[in-house]
Amino acid sequence: MWVLVIGVTVAVGIVAAAETRRRRRRKAIFKEDFGAFVQRFQILPFPQPPPPAAKQTLAGLTFAINDIFELEEHVTGFGNPDWARTHEAAGKTAVTVTALLKNGALCVGKTVIDELAFGVSGENMHYGAPINPEMPAHVPGGSSSGSAVAVAAELVDFALGTDTTGCIRIPAAFCGLLSYRPSHGAVSMIGVLPNSQSLDTVGWLARDPSILLRLSKVPKQKAEGVISKAIENLSGYQPQRHINFGQHVASNVPSLKGLLDQSTNLQNGTSILKALSSAMVSLQRHEFKTNHEEWVKSVEPKLAPDVSDNVLAAINTTHENLKALYDIRRELRACIKILLKDNGILVIPTVADPPWKLNSKKRGTVESHNRALILSSIASMSGCCQVTIPLGKNDGCPISVSFITFHGGDKFLLDTLLDMYSSLKEQINFVSSPAPLQDTNKNIDDSELLKEKGNAAYKGNQWNKAVNYYSEAIKLNGENATYYSNRAAAYLQLGCFQKAEEDCNKAISLDKKNVKAYMRRGTARESLLFYKDAAQDFKHALVLEPQNKVASEAEKRLRKLMG
Repeated sequence: MWVLVIGVTVAVGIVAAAETRRRRRRKAIFKEDFGAFVQRFQILPFPQPPPPAAKQTLAGLTFAINDIFELEEHVTGFGNPDWARTHEAAGKTAVTVTALLKNGALCVGKTVIDELAFGVSGENMHYGAPINPEMPAHVPGGSSSGSAVAVAAELVDFALGTDTTGCIRIPAAFCGLLSYRPSHGAVSMIGVLPNSQSLDTVGWLARDPSILLRLSKVPKQKAEGVISKAIENLSGYQPQRHINFGQHVASNVPSLKGLLDQSTNLQNGTSILKALSSAMVSLQRHEFKTNHEEWVKSVEPKLAPDVSDNVLAAINTTHENLKALYDIRRELRACIKILLKDNGILVIPTVADPPWKLNSKKRGTVESHNRALILSSIASMSGCCQVTIPLGKNDGCPISVSFITFHGGDKFLLDTLLDMYSSLKEQINFVSSPAPLQDTNKNIDDSELLKEKGNAAYKGNQWNKAVNYYSEAIKLNGENATYYSNRAAAYLQLGCFQKAEEDCNKAISLDKKNVKAYMRRGTARESLLFYKDAAQDFKHALVLEPQNKVASEAEKRLRKLMG
């Protein structure tokens, strides 16, 4: 098996996951259910069949479901009181829930969901925001916020939610959990209220990877460094390599080109992924309109402002290019299959930003939302399966990466997670420990030779090789700004923008007049959609080199983008 990495970054300050003692302390502070539930009850599992039937695989486990799954004789609320008021109790229980009960799990309640499954913050105007056990003053992420909080607070062993545009993956990242978004169509959606059926999947949240693997059988139907070291300790894994995923998509998903924003910088394929996110949102709006326009217009439900904006945009949407949206789904699925074949894993950040504070109204929240959708759109639009893996904390914020593989590769993906998880946890603990003192006697000649080899590899478009050479040079001499700046240039070519930004930060800390580092950091930040910060970098480069035309044009372009 081999691993591809795009733009994965974890700072050295990473620390291991929270201890049980700390969780107990939290429980004493907050109300018992952390605001996770809209309704508490117990639905007993089916009895264990007599021998020779196998033992129920989920016996002894508890779970919760969010308020989008139908339960017989219960009204499904869809996160909105007006929906609950205008709908009858369900006649049947959702197929997935029934399967869990048949396999011995006990259902203990329904959890909070963003209204109508729109949104990524997890804040519900009617039921409140469930308290994120990892960061109580910050959002838990949505739309499956209550399910994530119930698992993170150890109120249940696992929880069900749905994932349309990241609704399972984002709260998993914000609450420090494992999550699994199955291949689209692999799990029955019968008895689950639809948001956008071409994107909707049932998903799971858990603290233990073995539970995710057991669940997958029920419905029959610095992270880079951590991952690299984990792979080294396992047999059968090829070394990771970096790719520019945006450029790969640009070459293999022709239907996306018609949706490109021509004002966006095309370097490194960033605009392709933004176009992919835009296509996902357009498809979601079209299908939501088809599903719920009549109800919205007749009931005129009371909605939170952000949800209301999404719903109105969906109801008022018209799509002349609807065929292109479905073509993008088909082409992207084939594109990822070409890339990963039958034994590849794509590694990406789950989210681009830490969870924002509760009740935030700042523009930065919208930008964080948009960046999260860019990353979520890869699996949502391709229908491929994805797992989210917590990697501890950095500066008090949960951090995670995601593994994606080809559509239908669910067992391969979950087997890989289970295979690697122990090694990943070991590497997290290792990185968390204080580093031993390094020998300060650097071999300057050797490091310069490695730099020159890196330069030659860069000129030959061998960017992964260039990164390796520059990294070896840095090991010998970590005080040379040029080495970091040059490695940043190679990371930019690979689409690893966060890594490039980190290297430029280091280069600038060592040499405040390193124009190339400012330029490269500006490019990285523009690609990450941090336009204001990018513009400041190009301005700084112009102060140092007033005649720098590239910096001048970039600064003007960013001013235009910022309006």
